[in-house]
Amino acid sequence: MEDMIQWLHDAPLWQTTLVLLAENVLILILALVLGQWAVRRFEARRVALPALPLQRLEVLVTISTVLGNTVTTLLGMFLWRAGIITFRTDVGVWAWLDVLVLLLIMDFAMYVLHRLAHHPWLFAIMHQLHHRYDRPRPLTLFILNPVENLSFGMLWLVVIIVYPASWLGMSVYLVLNVLFGTVGHLGVEPLPGWWAHTPILRYVAGSTFHARHHQDLECNFGFYTLIWDRLFGTLRKDYFTTMGELPTWVAAESKTVPS
Repeated sequence: MEDMIQWLHDAPLWQTTLVLLAENVLILILALVLGQWAVRRFEARRVALPALPLQRLEVLVTISTVLGNTVTTLLGMFLWRAGIITFRTDVGVWAWLDVLVLLLIMDFAMYVLHRLAHHPWLFAIMHQLHHRYDRPRPLTLFILNPVENLSFGMLWLVVIIVYPASWLGMSVYLVLNVLFGTVGHLGVEPLPGWWAHTPILRYVAGSTFHARHHQDLECNFGFYTLIWDRLFGTLRKDYFTTMGELPTWVAAESKTVPS
């Protein structure tokens, strides 16, 4: 790991750019492969209507998002080389505790940014594009307005500037971030039915949680947990009773919207 860190610190810009671009392309591919497998595996537990045929705009926006993620990663590398971002290299208990800390900090920060993105003054220029595709599929995770994508990227950089986490903690967090994002846009629920009735686990977000946000823009703004939606009164009231189901009020749309 130390050799890789040293290479990232010293390598020419063109080499690091290619490596980080390849990394982000690989993340896209893995998210789509894993996501499509999950959609097929859990098709019987659909929580959103099936996605409409793929549009050219979705492909173009996905390319934009991958490039935007690469820009954010490069900026983080420059800040690290300049000593503005620092991180630890320990791999013990404290490094693993960083994962929990980063999840909670980012969950709250993204909840706030997400609610701001729904403000009438900002919605059209930040978040409306994402909600144009309200029958989610794994690719929907990457359907982001460049302004929104870079805003979330800058939020992450601010957090790791303020909180010098471990390399291990940041790496595990970023893997979980993609995993949660992919699960949230499956349109099917891979979590078992008992999940909604189990203490602590019931507050971990699954696919139903984010599907409801796509179906009702006034609720479920969190990303990894339900904590902030419960605290601030934005959790959809029927979330626990309809987890893993396609509600009748959503299913009715299939009679009026072309499939």
